[in-house]
Amino acid sequence: MEAIRKQASKLREQVARQQQAVMKQFGGGYGADNVFADEAEAQQHTKLEKLYISTRAAKHFQRDIVRGVEGYIVTGSKQVEIGNKLCEDGKKYGAENTCTSGSTLSRAALCFSKARSLMEKERGNLLKALGTQVAEPLRAMVMGAPLEDARHLAQRYDRMRQEAEAQAIEVSKRQMKLRETSGNGDMISRLDVAESKLQELKSNMGVLGKEAVAAMTAVEAQQQRLTLQRLIAMVESERSYHQRVLQILDQLEREMVSERQRIEGAPPPAVESSMPPPSYEEVNGIFMRNPTVAELVETVEFFLAEAIQSYQAESETELDLSAGDYIVVRKVSNNGWAEGECRGKAGWFPYDYIEKRDRVLASKVAQVF
Repeated sequence: MEAIRKQASKLREQVARQQQAVMKQFGGGYGADNVFADEAEAQQHTKLEKLYISTRAAKHFQRDIVRGVEGYIVTGSKQVEIGNKLCEDGKKYGAENTCTSGSTLSRAALCFSKARSLMEKERGNLLKALGTQVAEPLRAMVMGAPLEDARHLAQRYDRMRQEAEAQAIEVSKRQMKLRETSGNGDMISRLDVAESKLQELKSNMGVLGKEAVAAMTAVEAQQQRLTLQRLIAMVESERSYHQRVLQILDQLEREMVSERQRIEGAPPPAVESSMPPPSYEEVNGIFMRNPTVAELVETVEFFLAEAIQSYQAESETELDLSAGDYIVVRKVSNNGWAEGECRGKAGWFPYDYIEKRDRVLASKVAQVF
């Protein structure tokens, strides 16, 4: 409709110019050009046309932003749903499954599930911010009254200008007809009425043009300001989201890499997996058969040692250790296990996880018990 309206306006202007040329050729002194001979009015008309084009382009850009943000929200909501399902799967595996060689993967699955849940929560916050801070304000302006009212004024001004052009041509015709004939009172009276109407149209057109320019200028400024503000808000929201997600991922990576290093730094599991901690009979020399030398406990003297890496007990007979703990070692088996006491608890642990210490601060010794 807008293209048809502009095309019709151009055709009317062409017809008006042709009529003016004919009138001038035959001596018409009051052509349609005289209606717009005022330079200020011509500048006003030009400015209004530019404002109309500018505000229309800004409106289309705002509409494109709204559509893009709405599409992003729809897609993001589906991603949140998928991510939350992945969280539930990781949480279920971590809580319900164990492995004979340890619970490392279960702990990693729980860490991953927790981190993914936090990331999806941040994504949800981002989508909410984009909706309330970007899409809604721009949609309100696209559909708002100020823009429509300003455009309505501009369209009224355009119609009045076309009416003034037609009236100017009518006045020129009557003037030419009056010169061609002797003229009478009726013709002169009609010419006076036509000229009065033309002057009234020009006056009203000037007032309406100023109102339309002021309204369109205000709308253009508001469009520019609001659109820039919403773009900045969108960038800030996305920047904050990515920074927060990066922090979550960094923390998750540290936890999982630490767990991997603990596994890779542990003694070769071949012997440990096939050789459980010594039984009560082995430690105390009670056998149903004659033991071999390899089955006997090698060391029974007490000494102090420091844990050089953490160890998590996998049975009630084993002892939890944290790096830096001091242990009173009471027995050392030749299958790679040692028995001792730390922080008031006793149990078995891999011998390679500790180092003997000849000198220990008294405060450290007190922590053992």
